[in-house]
Amino acid sequence: MSEPTPSADPVRIGIVSISDRASSGVYQDQGLPALQAWLSRAVRNPVSWESRLIPDEQAVIAATLRELADDARCDLVLTTGGTGPARRDVTPEATLAVADKEMPGFGEQMRQISLRFVPTAILSRQVAVIRGQTLIINLPGQPKSIAETLEGLPQAQPPVHGIFAAVPYCIDLIGGPYIETDEAVCKAFRPKSAIRAR
Repeated sequence: MSEPTPSADPVRIGIVSISDRASSGVYQDQGLPALQAWLSRAVRNPVSWESRLIPDEQAVIAATLRELADDARCDLVLTTGGTGPARRDVTPEATLAVADKEMPGFGEQMRQISLRFVPTAILSRQVAVIRGQTLIINLPGQPKSIAETLEGLPQAQPPVHGIFAAVPYCIDLIGGPYIETDEAVCKAFRPKSAIRAR
């Protein structure tokens, strides 16, 4: 876990694990712990967490995303699970249903990273959207894939950028807090004019 920067803006992050079986207690959820563990290492701001474990029900997913954006006022919401082609995989549909703007580059880059490992990455349908002042991103379901897509593949030749490198500047642009990262985990990219002086 990275040490928070004392002067950093507070950030509210929603994490949502979407799984019929985990939400009904058939097995232990791994998505929420994986999301929180990675973000705790990467983000240096003080973080308030909003965690939800819900079933693969489109109406429930959409309602949860609206609640986290509109009522809990999360700056960032990350979901895990429900992005494949199976009949019960409806996370992208629910996410698009609550969107003000779609941000297709996030999904494109996640699939590029995952294709380094498995050809079935092309079956993933993750999307990212903006609702009000909240960035919402669908992530893969496996903890290893969550870390790879967020962090990228810095040791690859050439290195592959993870999606989280673009998250802080995106949140700047939609009026959210200035997110600082631990560069040993993920170096946030901002144009020089957008970097805050310490």
